[in-house]
Formats: sequence, C-alpha cells, structure tokens
Amino acid sequence: MTELIIGPGTQVTLHFSLTLDDGTVVDSNFDREPAVFDVGDGSLLPGYEAVLFGLRAGDETSFEMKPEHGFGQHNEANIQVMPRADFDQPLEVGLVLSFADASRAELPGVVAAFDDDTVTVDFNHPLAGRELTFRVAIRAVAPAVTH
Repeated sequence: MTELIIGPGTQVTLHFSLTLDDGTVVDSNFDREPAVFDVGDGSLLPGYEAVLFGLRAGDETSFEMKPEHGFGQHNEANIQVMPRADFDQPLEVGLVLSFADASRAELPGVVAAFDDDTVTVDFNHPLAGRELTFRVAIRAVAPAVTH
C-alpha cells in the first residue's frame, strides 16, 4: 500500500504555527494536541491548505505566506466611521466589538479611534496585509471520513 499524500479526499493531522516576520508567534499548536481536518472542509484558508498538497506524514516544512494567500490585503474600505451616539458602552482603542452584517451574520470590528462625536471601527482581519510564516509538521494523512 502506498503512503497517502495530502490532497483532495484526505484527512490531515498536523502541528502548525503562524509567525510574523519579526518572530512573533500569532498562533501555534506545537505545545498542544495536533489539529485534524479534512481537505476542503473550510478549516484552513484555501491558500494555506493548497501549500500542503503533496506533503505526507513525517514532513516538516515552512512556507512564506503572502497576504493574498491568507487573510487578504488591508482594505481602507473596511474602516468605517460611526456616530459615537450609536455606542452605549465605554470604549478603548483595540476593543473588539460584534456587529451584524447585512445578512445578520456576526462581524467583528476593532475600535481604531474615537472622540466625543465619532468612532472609527476597522473591520479588516487583524492579520490582513501581513506576511506570515506557516510552519507545519504533518503527523498523519488518512482517507477523509465522509458523512
């Protein structure tokens, strides 16, 4: 029997880390149980999933990920200025608030600035526009479990 490689129809067990170019670790599970996902199930961003194709159990590698393959470019159109009167809680820069989008889905926004009249909210993902290093250690590759 041949050893499975990562691709459509596979389930992957892996340890990973995401690191900024200054060495700051954004997320990692190397000190926890490995993550398990089926390719194509939406657990990973498509660009991050695609770089894993062709890897097999035991492989360890790193990928330099451009914003367009991950969390996207920072988009000035995603920064909104709203009336301060719309907010009935204490505010501070960096505070994450939950909003509802047009389809009533939850949309997080970060308070970027505020004064007595307005609040500037950034709806970009916090990692938008950032290049990241995606380090992986593939622990297992198996046929995907279909439901």
